[in-house]
Order: sequence, then C-alpha cells, then structure tokens
Amino acid sequence: MKKLLAFFLSAALIFTLAACGTNSATYTVGILEYSSHEAQSLAVQGFMDVLTEKLGDEIDFDKQHASGDANSATLIANNFVTRNVDLILCDNTQSLQIAAAATATIPVLGAAVTDYAQALDVSLASEMTGINVSGTSDLAPLDRQAEMIVELFPEAEHVGLIYCSSEVNSLYQVNAVQQYLLSKGISCEEYAFTDSNDLAAAVQTACEFSDVIYLPTDNTIAECTGIISDICHTAKTPVIAGEKGICSGCGLATLSIDYYELGRKTGLMAYKILTEGGDVYSMPIEYDENCTKMYNPVIAEELGITLPGDYITIE
Repeated sequence: MKKLLAFFLSAALIFTLAACGTNSATYTVGILEYSSHEAQSLAVQGFMDVLTEKLGDEIDFDKQHASGDANSATLIANNFVTRNVDLILCDNTQSLQIAAAATATIPVLGAAVTDYAQALDVSLASEMTGINVSGTSDLAPLDRQAEMIVELFPEAEHVGLIYCSSEVNSLYQVNAVQQYLLSKGISCEEYAFTDSNDLAAAVQTACEFSDVIYLPTDNTIAECTGIISDICHTAKTPVIAGEKGICSGCGLATLSIDYYELGRKTGLMAYKILTEGGDVYSMPIEYDENCTKMYNPVIAEELGITLPGDYITIE
C-alpha cells in the first residue's frame, strides 16, 4: 500500500513540476503538511494569506499533504529540494524534522512547532537554531495553563497528564506543567501512549485515578478528541487542553494562542527572507504572546461548571 501511495505521490509531484514550468511567479514556496489538524491548517492558511496579500501573483504555493506518513513526507521534501524551491514551510514537528534533514541550504520555516531545540536536537542561542531553520512556536505559557487547573479546581489532588510518547514536544509540555503543579502540592501521574491504538486505554486509566486531566498540544490527541471526549464524558472527568482545537473537541477550558495569527507571523518571516534578504540562520524563533482563556460551553454544561468571567466561549 505504501509503495502504491509513493507512486501516486511521485506522479502528482512530477505533474506539479511540469506545471510550474509555465508559472511566471517570482517565488515558489513548498508547503509540507504532515497530518490533518485544525490548528495546523489555520497556521498554514494564515501563512499563505499574508504572503498573497503582500506578493499577489508573484508567489506560488505548492502545498503537499503527507497523510501522516513519514515516507510520503520525505518524498515530498526531497522533491521540493530537487526543484530548488525558494522556501519550505512545515506545519508541525515531524514535517520540520524531515525538511531539515532534506536540505541544509533552502530556508525552512516551521509553524505550530512547540520546541525547536528538542525537535532539531540543537541548542538555541538567542532563540536562533544556527542552521537554515527558523519559524514560530505554538508554545503557550505553560505555567499559566497549569495555573488554570489550580484556579478552576482548587480542591483537586491528582492530575493526569496524557501525551503521545513519540512526540517530544508533548513530553516537554507535560514536564513543565507537572513541575508547576508539584510546586503547589498537587500530585501528578503521566499516562503515555504510543499511538491512537492504545490512547483509549491510557485515557480510561487516567480517568480512574485523576480529578482533572491535562492534555498538551499533541498531534495524535488532536486527531482523536472524539475518543477522549467519550471516555471523559462517561467518567465526568474535566479536561484542561493545551490549545483551542483540542479543547473544542474534548476539553473544558484552555489558554490558547491564535494559530491563524501565528501563521501570519510566520508568513511575515518568509516575506523578509524572500524579498528583504532576511537570513534564516540568524532569524530568532518567534512566539505569540496573546493567549486567551477559552472554554467549551457544551462540556461546561455537562459538568455543571460555571467558568469565571474572563473566559470566553469557543464557538
């Protein structure tokens, strides 16, 4: 099946390459989307919108989707490199790692990547990677997210931290939240799962032993909120989520950034690289400091919880 998928991807990419031969755009940007994720899609859209506003017909986007398959993502990245596109945008950690491995010269920008140091195994100096990679981070202030648990559930004694063990950024968030909660005298337990196949078991166990559950910004979790919602609904266990998309699917509340605006911020970085001689090697990672307290009204009603006035409704 994977060989067949690779064949069709190759054919599609060859067709795209042929089509680009007649394109008069000044700049070509390859967009590597790894998986289907609402937050990441919003970031990509914001990125494309701001560049289209600034460059119009001068910019050409080649957006390719890997459907969550690493081999397909590698094929797409290598084709971008073969074509020598002007810049590559990556929508998450996995796509960023694959694009960075494919080229050491073409500028690579990430959007919705939590921790570049962990993802790329580099030491950040003044928020710079030192290689041909930069971008924006979707890391919300984790201490403030943990503080929400204390604020909303002052009587909570046990918090379950659920994350996918294959996503390094998820573990980073869980560790930070855990450190904050432990400093407040709240016990924490990690419930790691390897993929969607054992997610349900991890959530079920967490619900049995936890007063509240925390979910980081995690791609696998984002794709499986329905599973989490069903189990937590039955157990009447509230969930604090790392971002709006996950919260709308299974959470009670979140402190979330705006992924569309994060994408626009990434697009402005790309504009500097493409048109103003911006050097990706010395371009610091950027963050969105404008986080908003939000809540899911459906789950709030189910749990009989009234949120404070500074929380806004997720629509």
